[in-house]
Amino acid sequence: MAVEVYSAAFVMRKKEQDVQRLRFNEFELSDQILKGIKEVGFEEASPIQEESIRPLLSGQDVIGQAQTGTGKTAAFGIPMLEMVTKEKYVQGLILCPTRELSIQVADELMKLGKYKKGLNILPVYGGSSMERQLRALKKGVQIVVGTPGRVMDHMRRRSLDLSQLKMVVLDEADEMFDMGFRDDMKTILDGTNEERQTCFFSATMGKEIMDFSKMYQRDPAVIRIKHKELTVENITQYYLEMTAPMKTEILSRLVDIYNPELTIVFCNTKRRVDDLVAELTARGFSADGLHGDLKQTQRDTVMKKFRQSTIDILVATDVAARGIDVGNVDVVVNYDLPQDEEYYVHRIGRTARAGRRGRAFTFVVGRDVYKLQDIIRYTKADMQYMELPTISDITATFEEKLIDSIQKELSKEEDLSKYRASIDKLLLQEYGAVEVASVLLKMLADTQGLRTHKELDQVDFGKKYRLSRSGKNGKKGGKGRGKGRNDRRPRVFINKGKRDGLDPKSILSAFHKETNIPKKAIGNILIKDNFTFVELPEEFLKTAAKKLSGKKIRGKKVHVEISENRGRL
Repeated sequence: MAVEVYSAAFVMRKKEQDVQRLRFNEFELSDQILKGIKEVGFEEASPIQEESIRPLLSGQDVIGQAQTGTGKTAAFGIPMLEMVTKEKYVQGLILCPTRELSIQVADELMKLGKYKKGLNILPVYGGSSMERQLRALKKGVQIVVGTPGRVMDHMRRRSLDLSQLKMVVLDEADEMFDMGFRDDMKTILDGTNEERQTCFFSATMGKEIMDFSKMYQRDPAVIRIKHKELTVENITQYYLEMTAPMKTEILSRLVDIYNPELTIVFCNTKRRVDDLVAELTARGFSADGLHGDLKQTQRDTVMKKFRQSTIDILVATDVAARGIDVGNVDVVVNYDLPQDEEYYVHRIGRTARAGRRGRAFTFVVGRDVYKLQDIIRYTKADMQYMELPTISDITATFEEKLIDSIQKELSKEEDLSKYRASIDKLLLQEYGAVEVASVLLKMLADTQGLRTHKELDQVDFGKKYRLSRSGKNGKKGGKGRGKGRNDRRPRVFINKGKRDGLDPKSILSAFHKETNIPKKAIGNILIKDNFTFVELPEEFLKTAAKKLSGKKIRGKKVHVEISENRGRL
């Protein structure tokens, strides 16, 4: 089998400069797809998209290796959307390991293909209405996104005809192999026409997948995206876990606490940039935005204001921030998690220039926790967890700065006699010295303008917010909670850990495949080098231990037992 290798070794391209990425209008896409891409907010292609779209558009088979969160869905989704016609038969099939991923992929394709007339995309997976899926298939759909089990159900019922398929994609192929879907995938591919285009996309491409691909692909383009490691030593990196509505308030608190000279805030879309600039300006910050819709003269004006410190906060998208080299940026904030790990490296590299020190804050919402783990793993970033700053923290910081300023003035030993006369008059009126000093401090604080902040129930009133390790929103796992009897959580012990390749995603997949335990019942997941703990309600402990023991996770047979060592993860 001839193999064409597309190399994407970004570390070798430019060490300190930004990687010049292709914009989507350079791929000769249709106006309808470009309009959908623009509305989603994508401005330029990520590495896996840049390397994959052209060979896929030309009809070539592809093996794409890149980590989760790097834009793989658009990498194969955009060519598939371009390829399908409005004729009502199944032309594209995407296999996913889980129902959640099937829904996510179908949703992204619907957004990207929003303006393509006559397009119908159907997610099919177990647990949803078979009747509804049968009705939709009967009416006619062009793209089916589904789990192997439900796709085979439809094939057996003859409700899914794959004889005219143009493209099939196996998304997260390594996960499907780990979950035991190899035979299912073979059954499905054997039921398709041989002329179809076949694509494998995965985080890893082991021998098993490569051998499997030889049975179904012809001269595939092999695309491997290498990850750039973070080597900047002068940047202190933090991540903060929150709900989406908290973001702007938490951002404003960080700026008030650290009082940076200049701050760059990164968002993923142009619309988010504009909205955030408006919110920050309304709160009294000096902020402006930078994104791809601005004319060059507007970009130049914004950057001039930023370099001259006329504005303190620059809100930008990745593509718009290319080439920014301002020496006195103290803080970088990832308001949205970047599309891939490479962007993270470039973003935070905007601070700590010319030997200065800098701080980088990354906001994590819901399932962003998985993307964060990918960023930490592949950039080897030393990222510290930070509790959300409270209004009390802001007040304390302000008071410290005020006292520090007064102490500096006192140390100057200047002649203050003309002011003492006024103090003496107040003391003669029987006001106490402490009372006079307190009023003067208040007046000084009022002139320096302590900003008004919105109170957050889950932050300012003892209810510390933190995501559970399984990526769900909640108040689990936060610091500052008691360690009494109510914190003793039932959990199971798994005798494999990080060194065996376990991560939250693979553990959740194993629970989904091997047990009937509801996903919402799975609590915190703590993964150590050689073992793992998973919190579960008491009634599910025996089921988990019985159903999972002896099964494989990431290809490793695991032993699972009820843990006698209970405590908060």
